[in-house]
Amino acid sequence: MIVSVIITTYNWPAALNLTLQSLLHQSRMPDEVIVADDGSGSETARLVAEFAANAPFPTRHSWQEDRGFRLAMSRNRAIARSEGEYIIVIDGDLILHPHFIRDHLTNARKKRFLQGGRVLLGETISQEILTGKKDPNTLCIWSHDIRNRKNALRNPLLSRLFSLPTRTLKGIKGCNFSLFKEDILTVNGFDNRFVGWGREDSEFVARLYHNGVQRKNLKFAAVAYHLYHPESERSALSDNDRRLSETLTKRTIRCEDGVNTFLHGIEQAKKGEG
Repeated sequence: MIVSVIITTYNWPAALNLTLQSLLHQSRMPDEVIVADDGSGSETARLVAEFAANAPFPTRHSWQEDRGFRLAMSRNRAIARSEGEYIIVIDGDLILHPHFIRDHLTNARKKRFLQGGRVLLGETISQEILTGKKDPNTLCIWSHDIRNRKNALRNPLLSRLFSLPTRTLKGIKGCNFSLFKEDILTVNGFDNRFVGWGREDSEFVARLYHNGVQRKNLKFAAVAYHLYHPESERSALSDNDRRLSETLTKRTIRCEDGVNTFLHGIEQAKKGEG
C-alpha cells in the first residue's frame, strides 16, 4: 500500500525539522511526504528542499500564500498532490515514535478513520529538545515535564484491547489521524471556507460519519510527542462553530468548496507534462 504523510506547518522550521527527522527513523518508511505549508517564509522552503535532496522518499513542498489561518485549504492542496492510496496527516511540531506509521497501517481499513493521540511536552523539555540539549530519540513514558503520560506507552496487546470504535466528535485532533484517500475524496476533503483556528477537523469528521465512515481511537499505538507552543488565537471560533452546526443539522456529506478545487488544476498539469 502506498502511503502519503502530510505534514502541516507554519513558520516554525525548527519544529518541522524534528518532525522530518523522526520520519527517517520509522520502521515502515512513508512512500512520500508532502509538507502542507500555510504561508511560511523562505527558511521553511530551504529546510524542505535540503531535506528532500537527501531523504530516502520523495518529499514535496505544498505552499500557499499567507492570508491568515487557512489550515483546511492547505491540507486540501497537499491531499490533491498526494499519490498515495492511504493518507496520514500530522502536525509539523510532532516527534514520532519509530513505529508510528506501522501502527496506523496495522489498523487501516476502508471506511475507517483513525484518530491518534499525543503526548504533551512541557515548555522546559521542548526547549531542551529544540536547542539540542536533549535527544528527541530518548523520549519515553518516563521523560520529565510531559502531560498525557499514558499516551507515551506503546503496547500492541493493550492497543488491541483498548483501541475502540466511537461515533463522537469529542477528542478530534487533526495533528494525528489517517484514512484512505478514497474516503477523503468522497466527502470532498476539508471545507476551504474554514478560516481561523477551530472546528475544521470536527466538521470534516462529521461528514465522514454521515457517509458511513467509522472512527477508531488508537490507544497505546501511533505515539507522537507534541512540542509546547502557546495556544492559537481563536477569534474565528464562533463562525466556525456555526459551520459545524450547519453540517450536523443538514447531515452534509460533501462540502461544496473542498479538495476538488485543486484536483482539477493538478490533473491539467499532469496532462500538460504528458
